[in-house]
Amino acid sequence: MPLSEFLPANTFGALLVFARIGSAMMLLPGFGEIYVQQRYRLLFALLLSVLLLPVLQPILPRLPGSPGTLTVVLGSEIAIGLFIGTLTRIILAALQTAGQFVSLQIGLSNAQIFNPLEATSDAIPSTFYGMLGVLLIFLTDLHQVMLRGLVESYAVFVPGQLPPVVDLTQTIAHAVAASFRLSTEMAAPFIVLGTVFFVALGLIARLVPQLQVLFVAQPLQIMGGLLLMAAVGSVGMGWFLQIFQEQFRLVLPG
Repeated sequence: MPLSEFLPANTFGALLVFARIGSAMMLLPGFGEIYVQQRYRLLFALLLSVLLLPVLQPILPRLPGSPGTLTVVLGSEIAIGLFIGTLTRIILAALQTAGQFVSLQIGLSNAQIFNPLEATSDAIPSTFYGMLGVLLIFLTDLHQVMLRGLVESYAVFVPGQLPPVVDLTQTIAHAVAASFRLSTEMAAPFIVLGTVFFVALGLIARLVPQLQVLFVAQPLQIMGGLLLMAAVGSVGMGWFLQIFQEQFRLVLPG
């Protein structure tokens, strides 16, 4: 192959791989967080693309002959990368939703702290669950499952072909439902405890009107909630890691 054809073909192949890898890397948990500088994310995505290029070269399409076709091909790869990153981000959002449920039940919804995952203020349990989830993903080597899934995605979504939009939309809808179900299940003990606690407070308030129930109940509510969080936290996080791995492998069996 002459040099005049070799350079454009390989440059296009690297650009095509980087379009998918870089798009996903902007959203993957741990890699795509706001506190990770963009230059590091881009450099890591570029390095990974260069390493994958020789392996993926046989299945990559040829350089399109028109700018319109080139735009469609690159747009498809970017859409697939965003889909993979969004899928993992939706599953991770179950932790923050569960933290919101927990904060409402244990009386810490007004206790705000800076959440580095969202670069905004959030309830303490929500921030704690989110940061702990990202930490456990790397401690249990689930980040390797995500990276392998990116490579295996080329067997599911062939480069150069338009992705199945209907299937992607249905997958995202199922992921949102699974994420909300997981958050509800993780917060279920707190919801039950909160219901029993507030019913008991109502009965006490009716039986002993002279007692200032709110002043007595607030410390007990927070203390009981923290004790329950310590008791069921490991089970809930283990459940999250299992669901995270299962949901990711349903689409990208890595």
